[in-house]
This record gives sequence, structure tokens and C-alpha cells, in this order.
Amino acid sequence: MDRRAKKPVAPEVAAKRREQFYADIATNALTISEAVLAMRKISRLTQAEFAKHRGISVQSLKQIEAGTANPTVDTLQKIADIFGLKIGFVDSGGGEKGTAKGKR
Repeated sequence: MDRRAKKPVAPEVAAKRREQFYADIATNALTISEAVLAMRKISRLTQAEFAKHRGISVQSLKQIEAGTANPTVDTLQKIADIFGLKIGFVDSGGGEKGTAKGKR
């Protein structure tokens, strides 16, 4: 773990950050890169610490946070597990169920 001193965060501030994160996830307000960065920041870990904790490479994490990666579902699930999230297919709201983008 990183030995740099981290300023303590009041429990109510930490709770508010988590509540906002879950609200943003529920409304699809975050991209994958924004969500991963938010998870890491809420966890108060460096990229190296977070990557090690989640069992992924630092390079993968950096690329995901930068929005330049094409991570596997397995990699995303390793990251999401810490927040009790599940990775899956999400309806973008633009098409009919069972069809690709509303086309048959």
C-alpha cells in the first residue's frame, strides 16, 4: 500500500460520495471510464493500489480510466465487484426489445 498520508474523510462525506456514485450509475450519467475513476477515487487508492487490489494490471487501469481501453467483461467485473455492481447488457432505450437498434 501507498505510504503517503491520506487526509481522513468524514463518514458523512464518504457516504454522500457513494450515494452520488450509485445515483449516477442508476441514471447512466457516467461512462465506463468515469465510473472506474470514481470507484477508485471513492476507495481513496492510487492507480497501482487499486489495480493490485482488483487483480488487474496498472496499464489496463490507466487505459480504462483514460477511455482508450477495450476491457473484457471479466476485467470490468473485477473492478465492479468492490462496489457490488454487476456488468451486463443494458438497454440504451433506443430500440425494441429483442432487436438490434430497433431494426428487424
